[in-house]
Amino acid sequence: MPARSVPAAAPIEDTVAAFHHGDHPYAIEMLHIGSQLVRVGRQAGRSRGGLPLLLFNGIGGNIELLGPIASWMPGREVITFDIPGVGHSPLPSLPYRMKGVARLAAAVLDHYGHAQADVLGVSWGGAAAQQFARSQAARCRRLILCATATGMFMVPARPSVLLKMATPRRYMSKSYAKSISGDIYGGDYRRDPELAARHFKHIKWQSRLGYYLQIAAGTGWTSVHWLHRLPQPTLVMAGDNDPLIPLVNARLLHQLIPHSELQVFDCGHLFLMTRPQACARAINEFLDRP
Repeated sequence: MPARSVPAAAPIEDTVAAFHHGDHPYAIEMLHIGSQLVRVGRQAGRSRGGLPLLLFNGIGGNIELLGPIASWMPGREVITFDIPGVGHSPLPSLPYRMKGVARLAAAVLDHYGHAQADVLGVSWGGAAAQQFARSQAARCRRLILCATATGMFMVPARPSVLLKMATPRRYMSKSYAKSISGDIYGGDYRRDPELAARHFKHIKWQSRLGYYLQIAAGTGWTSVHWLHRLPQPTLVMAGDNDPLIPLVNARLLHQLIPHSELQVFDCGHLFLMTRPQACARAINEFLDRP
């Protein structure tokens, strides 16, 4: 699908201005990919080998949310985008599946002239990253999976945690996010509920439908039967106190993916946000190996 630039709307310009004040490293474009308008963020840079790092965000997460981790990798080109129905990417005309997300990401890479990328996915985005590595295999050099699992066949969170994740209310109410963040994210969020307010200030809420479309895209999806065929060197990253994706799921990914290694952080689900410097160091070391 060809991609082309279109002028950004006023709210996007406001966001770009905020980036220049030090919060985020991305320049923003709005791209037409087929019939879908997609908001894309790009941190300029030149990675070793000339490949960008393509980021897939978690459920309900927009470009801004992973800005801090990109900021700790200032010399690396980083590309990410708002999934249709999330952030400032308009709702899609039809529901989509993980393969559709992978095709969308490939078209974004085409826009920037990249035949290949290193790929990182976190939580829901980890499923999208696995699918990209599978269905766009030639375009994925190395793979990084953060706080994620194999989809339908995984060790699930407790029902009380899943019920809290079934609604996007935490993105709509700061007080609710503060009250439940420790229960679903664990780690530092248990000790400091104010972290939710500080981190979720980057959320650009759009609609319940966009959130539920993401849930629907992952319903019934699993990678457990083909992970053993992935050729990419893979770094699996996890928190040791993650109520949402228990650590055993990272160990399963590590066992199933042939060329993989596991790194565990002393944190919960959102270790990319609470340990950005340490995570960036691990990511750079993994990607810059010969």
